[in-house]
Amino acid sequence: MRYRDHAVRNLPPTVPQTIITTRMLRGAGFDHRALAAEVALGRIIRVRRGKFLPGGSHPVVVRAAELGTRVDCISLLRLCGVFVWESPRLHVQAAHGASRLPARPRDVVCHWRSAPADDGVLADLIDALVQSIRCHSPRAAIATLDSAWHLGLVSARDIDEVFDRLPRRFQPLRGLLDPRGESGPESLVRLMLRILGCSFDLQVTISGVGRVDFVVEDWLIIECDSEAHHSSWAARKRDARRDLVAAGLGYASIRLMAEDILYRPDDVQNALREILTSPARRPRRQP
Repeated sequence: MRYRDHAVRNLPPTVPQTIITTRMLRGAGFDHRALAAEVALGRIIRVRRGKFLPGGSHPVVVRAAELGTRVDCISLLRLCGVFVWESPRLHVQAAHGASRLPARPRDVVCHWRSAPADDGVLADLIDALVQSIRCHSPRAAIATLDSAWHLGLVSARDIDEVFDRLPRRFQPLRGLLDPRGESGPESLVRLMLRILGCSFDLQVTISGVGRVDFVVEDWLIIECDSEAHHSSWAARKRDARRDLVAAGLGYASIRLMAEDILYRPDDVQNALREILTSPARRPRRQP
């Protein structure tokens, strides 16, 4: 089966799409002396012999280009704003049969597969998602796919294509995806709630309260808070007032910190189990 290419979108302006070659610069009127001056001034960056990037290009792209590779997998998805599990290593793509590539440092993960015969610096988005599933744990892979889908970088058809390119053992993950989650931690909490076997809905709008991340068993509100959006005093006041209104409607509210969801998942899941199975914790909802 021949798959269509899928371009990468939602990139910061510091991420160029292609390499600039010496031939292109010559065609634009740069002789050897002018080219050297542009490099010295930082207006262009020499990444390899005859290969350049615009000055100010993202360091991840520069480093991949210096290695003669394309940004791929987890590293590419992070550039697009997709949730990925933290990885200190750079993931790149190199074409099968590529020769004369510089030696790769230990903190670089190279994925070998065919690539277009052009000077692109980014891997294909669908290829990157496929590779990220292989590099992630199952729950982290689900959170990444949810994020890419939620951001509109891929469609349901694209998600199907991702799984068409994967071995059969990965197929059960397809039914666990949900693009309504607005963050990676929300996806991870959703998986915890599925494991606990409780009924829940996500991104629920409650009159007087607003939209909440989860309503579980029709009485428990769960919010997933990150430092980026909930650390200011104004945000804390807003959250406290929302929780007060929800309590008046008969809801109990808990706020889970993103760092606990990510790095203490067993503690979070055990706490949720205790809350949901203890009759004493369940408030009386108004009819």
